[in-house]
Amino acid sequence: MKTKVAVLFGGKSVEHEVSIISAIQAIMSMDTDKYDVLPVYITKEGDMYTGEKTGDIEAYKNIPELLKKSQRVIFVSENGRVSMIPYPMKKFGKNNAVAVDIAFPIVHGTNEEDGALQGYFKTLGLPFVGCDVTASAIGMDKYYTKTVLKENGVPVLDCILFKTSDYRDVPAMIAGVEEKFGYPVIIKPVNLGSSVGISVAKNRTELEKSIDDAYTYATKILVEPAVMNLREINCAVLGDENEAIASECEEPLHSDEILSYEDKYLNNAKGGSKGMASVSRKIPAELSPDKREEVRNMAVKAFQCLGCSGVSRIDFMIDRDTEKLYLNEINTIPGSLAFYLWEPVGVKYKELLDRMIQLALKREREEKSLTFTFETNILNQQTLSGAKGVKR
Repeated sequence: MKTKVAVLFGGKSVEHEVSIISAIQAIMSMDTDKYDVLPVYITKEGDMYTGEKTGDIEAYKNIPELLKKSQRVIFVSENGRVSMIPYPMKKFGKNNAVAVDIAFPIVHGTNEEDGALQGYFKTLGLPFVGCDVTASAIGMDKYYTKTVLKENGVPVLDCILFKTSDYRDVPAMIAGVEEKFGYPVIIKPVNLGSSVGISVAKNRTELEKSIDDAYTYATKILVEPAVMNLREINCAVLGDENEAIASECEEPLHSDEILSYEDKYLNNAKGGSKGMASVSRKIPAELSPDKREEVRNMAVKAFQCLGCSGVSRIDFMIDRDTEKLYLNEINTIPGSLAFYLWEPVGVKYKELLDRMIQLALKREREEKSLTFTFETNILNQQTLSGAKGVKR
């Protein structure tokens, strides 16, 4: 019997469209001899739809029309099984439920990749592919990622974290940045990917504009020194916190100081529907054998320190002036699932997807062996006092 895999994509994120591209790529590459694939599209309002056309990239040129031809669904857990059922449910007749064995979220950005969707699956009791709730949340927050990695000896650039309350006094923010770093600096929303809201500021005027732009997308932002004479090197990791391997390294090529959203998804007209797979890049990156292994070893170390699972892509910076390597950020659900980094080391996309699913099922088996309840009920105690409580 085939394993039923619900592939979820879209969602309430500025990376909604990128998620659709990544997911359709994966759906078309899955091993249909082993898996029964159920494409589930999440609208920007958070509603879930499935149907004949939800796995067809062409259908997303007219989403309102697609939704008319699709069935809205919800997930329901009953008797230890999770099913998708039509919503609203019919008052009369059968509500055709479809049992789901595992969820495969291929989502990017806030509200989806950051542990929110993973927590939903956890509550349902539905196994899911990729990082767990904690690793997803930490990996999405650039500040927490830096903090964990720094504690574990992984080199990262210093930064300043600004919250919403700091935005009330932009001159004080600017003064703090100038005192700590000077210029140039790079400004980032703390919890977005795909280079959304990221910019370089080389003077006070640009910094003020960059701060305003970053706060458009997030309630917390980071400012860190910009390494201007840099090389960007990316490497993916497959596995879990106990055992993991690194992919080939790549060097993305771009048109500005940073790899922008346009570089990633819009500049290659012919590859516009190929997501991150269409970015201009060198694979393998031109690195010495020692530097290549340094990147790959550091990628695995970071992946495991953060407790990741499945496939993540780790983005690095090399300062050309010093040849020092810094970890820039981690993408716990990378664009196109970074399949293009695995093919050069002999892992085809179909095999990559299979390994990711098997890792999720392995985690499920391990978690089922743990104890989460005790055979006792303190609410039956005769001395229980609601006024005083029972916590000590």
